[in-house]
Amino acid sequence: MSKIHPTAIIEDDVTLGEDCEIAAYAVIKRHTRMGARNRVAEHAVIGGNPQDFKFTADIISYTQIGDDNYFREGVTIHRGSRPDSATQIGNGCFLMAYAHIAHDCIVGNQVVMANTAGLAGEVTVADHAFISAAVTVHQFCRIGRNAMVGLSSKVVQDALPFCITDGNPGRARGLNLVGLKRNGFSRDEISALKNAYRLLYARIPLEDALAKMRALESMAAGEMAAFIEGSRRGFAHPTH
Repeated sequence: MSKIHPTAIIEDDVTLGEDCEIAAYAVIKRHTRMGARNRVAEHAVIGGNPQDFKFTADIISYTQIGDDNYFREGVTIHRGSRPDSATQIGNGCFLMAYAHIAHDCIVGNQVVMANTAGLAGEVTVADHAFISAAVTVHQFCRIGRNAMVGLSSKVVQDALPFCITDGNPGRARGLNLVGLKRNGFSRDEISALKNAYRLLYARIPLEDALAKMRALESMAAGEMAAFIEGSRRGFAHPTH
C-alpha cells in the first residue's frame, strides 16, 4: 500500500503502484500513471500541464513513470502536449531538488538529474546518463547512454553516448571513463570506445569515420556511430 502524507494532493485519474510514498505538499496531477516504489518529496509537482502555447486545457495527455524513482523537493514534470501523448520516465531515476522535465520528454532508466537541471520539450535521455546541476538542454536534443553532462552546461546539440559533454555551448570533452567502469564496461569495450572517439578528431570525412567505428566490431562503438547518424540537431563534436 502506498503512503500519502497529509496535505499531499492526488488529482483524479491518477494511478499509483504499490509502496509509493507521496510527501506533504507534493502534487500528483491528473492523467499520471506511476509504477511501484516511487518516492515524491515535498512540493514536487508531477504531471502538470505543459508550457506549450499549442496546448489547450481539454487535451488529455499523460505522464508515465516506471518503478523505483526518487523525485526530490520542488521537482516538476509536465505531461504530453498532444492528445494521447505522454512524457515518459523509466525505472530507478533520481531527480534532485528543482530538476525539471518538460512535455513529451523520454527519459530512460537509472538517469540522474542534479539540482536545477532542466530538459526542454521533446528531449530524449538514454539509460545511465548523468546530468549535472544547472544544466539546460534544448528542445529535441538527445543525451546518449552513459553520457555525463558537466555542471551548468548549455546543451544545444546531441550529447554523445559514453562521453562527457561540458561547456557553453556543450562540447564533447572525452570518454566518461568513471561512469563506464562503474557500469561494468570491459577493458576491451573501453579501448574500442577510445578508438572510436579518436576517429572524431581525425581529419577525414564524417562518413569515413563512422565506417571505421563500425569496423571496430564493438557494440558500443557501433552504438556511437548509429547515434551520430540518427542526429537531427547535430552532435556536440569534440574540441580540437
